Amino acid sequence: MVDAPEGVEGAGFFATSLEKVVGIARANSLWPLPFATSCCGIEFMATMGSHYDISRFGSERPSFSPRQADLLMVMGTIPKKMAPIVKQVYEQMAEPRWVLAMGACASSGGIFDSYSVLQGIDRIIPVDVYVPGCPPRPEQVLDGLMRIQDLAKNESFRRRNSPEYQALLASYNIK
Repeated sequence: MVDAPEGVEGAGFFATSLEKVVGIARANSLWPLPFATSCCGIEFMATMGSHYDISRFGSERPSFSPRQADLLMVMGTIPKKMAPIVKQVYEQMAEPRWVLAMGACASSGGIFDSYSVLQGIDRIIPVDVYVPGCPPRPEQVLDGLMRIQDLAKNESFRRRNSPEYQALLASYNIK
């Protein structure tokens, strides 16, 4: 352990890196953009209610503008006609951005193995956290949100500019 520099010690002082402070701030102020198409949206509404209170995690302000959101929560069945819209919403979000696929339908197409249903949103955009269930309980949604917070808290400044991240986006044809 290194000693604190002269004059930077005592009550009210601590030393950390800027990256960690920004990570904590990002993790505790996620603004979700709910993209709900089916019954998973109802479970999200329950999660927003007072019994589960998603605002405890800094996400009490759902943003319906992609330019002001940093967490895309895709919930429910996504028809193939809706896929370009989901991708456009994702592309309009500013970096850093995270994606949570909520429910069996958003994760894998669910029980709808048909020509018109997208078999998982990870075919069009990269997904950070999958929340299983049909529909998932609000506790599972909160757990997924906490996993996103862990990602936001521990992500380095350089990750979004890395060749690996650029290759991931290029594999989805995202600029």
